[in-house]
Amino acid sequence: MPLTVVQGSPSPAGPVIFHTHGGGMVAGDRWTGITPFLDWVDRFDAVLVTVDYRLAPEFPDPFPREDAYAALTWISEDEVGESRRIFVAGQSAGGGITASLALMARDRGGPLIHGQLLLSPMLDHRNTSVSARQFDGTGGWDRAANAFGWEALLGHGHAVRSVPAHASPAWVQDLSNLPPTFLECGTAEVFRDETVSYAGRLWESGNDAELHMWAGGFHRFDSLAPDSALALSTVDARTSWLRRQLSKNL
Repeated sequence: MPLTVVQGSPSPAGPVIFHTHGGGMVAGDRWTGITPFLDWVDRFDAVLVTVDYRLAPEFPDPFPREDAYAALTWISEDEVGESRRIFVAGQSAGGGITASLALMARDRGGPLIHGQLLLSPMLDHRNTSVSARQFDGTGGWDRAANAFGWEALLGHGHAVRSVPAHASPAWVQDLSNLPPTFLECGTAEVFRDETVSYAGRLWESGNDAELHMWAGGFHRFDSLAPDSALALSTVDARTSWLRRQLSKNL
């Protein structure tokens, strides 16, 4: 699958940021939602890798996450990722795939991931949380849109049958031994409660996780209102978390 590597210097010394785009599993490309991550190329002398993946319904699970995993594996073995810390990051559907990548890497013995950023992530195919019911018929990425995305990915009847665990990270029973995790979500969107629940289960399993809930934030507020105080605060929080992770000794 196509991917793009962005770097600010000929021989960057910083980490690899592996970006998986959003779009509800049915739309978008590797440039979708990339803007907030570009600053890290200069700030941390990072290599930003952003990848396309095949989209549902034409390409249902496991195609999207397997495409992303294949790209992540290639980067980890290429000179681009050699001897660098790798952080995986994504928003919305990209956040869900990012969580899947961390689980797949754990269960398949690699690549080594040093941290994951799950930004308003699409984690739970059941779509039954309180926030999902609250934001039903509101427009934007509401419960109906979320149901459409999951059905495109997993097929009709997915909400009442077992699905592959890596396809729906909230479905995974064992969340132990995952990399340090940054999670965020707005309080005025459908993914609010599954983000909180996933953070709680990460803590319960002994993981290092940091959760930010942004009061009044709607889905993708950081991209749709990038100059708002709320958007600036969330970008600062992500950057602070990454800086602290990079300050740790390997």
